[in-house]
Amino acid sequence: MQSIQIILLIFAFLFFVSIVATRLSAHFGMPLLLVFLGVGMLAGEEGVGGIVYDSFFSATFIGQFALAIILLDGGLRTQMSSIKIAVKPAVTLATWGVVATVISLGLFTTFFLKIDWQLGFLMAAIVGSTDAAAVFSLLRNSGVRLHSRILSTLEVESGANDPMAIFLVTALLTLVTDPQGGGAAGFLKMLLLQMGLGFLIGFVAGKILAWILRKIALAEGLYALMIASGGLMAFALSNLLGGSGFLSVYIAGIIIGNTRSPANEPLLNVMDGLAWLAQASMFLVLGLLVTPSRLFEESFDALIIAAFLIFVARPLAVYSSLLWFPFKKREVAYISWVGLRGAVPITLAMMPLMAGVPNSRLFFDVVFSVVIFSLLIQGTTIGLMARKLKVVLPPQPEPLQSKAIWLTEKLNMHLQSFAVEKSSPAENSHPYALTRPKAFQHGRLFALIREGKSLRVGMNTRMQAEDVAWFIFPEDKGEDFAQQFAGYAQNDNEQEFFGDIEVKPYVRMSELAEEYGLQIAEEDAERTLGDMFRERFGDVPVAGDALKINDSEIIIKELDDRGYIKWLGLKIPERREAAQETDTEDTPPPLPPML
Repeated sequence: MQSIQIILLIFAFLFFVSIVATRLSAHFGMPLLLVFLGVGMLAGEEGVGGIVYDSFFSATFIGQFALAIILLDGGLRTQMSSIKIAVKPAVTLATWGVVATVISLGLFTTFFLKIDWQLGFLMAAIVGSTDAAAVFSLLRNSGVRLHSRILSTLEVESGANDPMAIFLVTALLTLVTDPQGGGAAGFLKMLLLQMGLGFLIGFVAGKILAWILRKIALAEGLYALMIASGGLMAFALSNLLGGSGFLSVYIAGIIIGNTRSPANEPLLNVMDGLAWLAQASMFLVLGLLVTPSRLFEESFDALIIAAFLIFVARPLAVYSSLLWFPFKKREVAYISWVGLRGAVPITLAMMPLMAGVPNSRLFFDVVFSVVIFSLLIQGTTIGLMARKLKVVLPPQPEPLQSKAIWLTEKLNMHLQSFAVEKSSPAENSHPYALTRPKAFQHGRLFALIREGKSLRVGMNTRMQAEDVAWFIFPEDKGEDFAQQFAGYAQNDNEQEFFGDIEVKPYVRMSELAEEYGLQIAEEDAERTLGDMFRERFGDVPVAGDALKINDSEIIIKELDDRGYIKWLGLKIPERREAAQETDTEDTPPPLPPML
């Protein structure tokens, strides 16, 4: 009995230290996943803890369990609008992108390590896919607002590319262990079965779970447990029938997350904790499993392989995948840079070990080191590279907090809070004045907080900087309403990025050229700006998409609720430079009109 308590004490202590250490991680810009790995390695047989753990079977079980929860959580938070934006490039990256990475890295690994080509390509397939846990975690904590098409592409790719990587690892493992056991037809059948069955089971499971979520009333904390257990059933069933469990659980999460239900908010809140627990458990176990001295012995080879993967194989795969999609060179470069490797390659590296493949321990150690280098080199520079490559949008005003209050099964209200910034339209305004515009006329003030206390609002009340105002809206109007709480700095950032001229999408190119002296092609004269953007970006434009006309740019600034272009910004360098020369420190930039 005492030994059980000691084990509980040790693991509780490891979790506690890992979670507390995340504060240091955020301060120094280190990926949280490395913190969990580091704590596990310190507690391992060569660390201060001295815990001996070498069960690859239990580590694989924990890894697959955790990855299923992480992918389910990622699917729940993937909006259908993001999928519409990114489905084509993301699916291309998740299929051909993985294959292209394996081809180039497999050739390099075969010659560099001087091993059989089957083993070289097997190692390449193990590290061929980006990791959902790493991508979801680091992108959401990068501290920058990424271009929507880039963010959606990266997240959907990382959630969808595991099936292709697992298929390639399984196929190459079969070639290594049983060269006569499989042919091209057999491998193609396996691929179609994994993808088709994985999608079908995920779709059906998602529909069933979403229906149950709407119909059954439970204690708030039980919704997430029900969905997690249902997602794990879909994961296991798909794997048992020959499908891709990872694809099934991700698809199920997407369907559930895009179904409106009073249970969605408590579901997401608890699932966030479960996903963090899954990540912590998985990386702690992987940290315990590895032997640091062996990693050090293979560190040089791993560093060379990681460098080839980061600077050659991944860029070639991304460029060849996105060649026909509307991405700029710097956007392709950033997508290439965020090719993070994490727990999936380490979990896949255990398969050769359990299959008895010769030198498979070398595979595991090299792959583990490649993951660490990837997290150190790429993971710590997510925000920095986004700013360097100029794929960052200006920070968008948004509510401090937002809570959905469901009045019926289909009708809800949103209780949202907003911080009053200095020199914003809200400062020195009566709270009710902000709800006069037609878009917000159904909004109601709930509370005004000043210096931590609720302030009674009278006819002469005026909001001050650092006040927090709570409003109730019948619909999700938070981001639009938050514009009135943004100060001069925010507005100036937007003007710097989008330009200080606003135009509508129905304006013709000839009118724009005549008004601002732009040079345009004769065949474009009678076309509207909306036509130009549809031709370039298709039916799913996003904020930040831009068309260049000589030295000037037309940039999508805002979309309406249906996803159509609402406002465009025109940025003319000469005009901006002239305006900057006439600005003085005592004259703040003009406020944008209140819409």
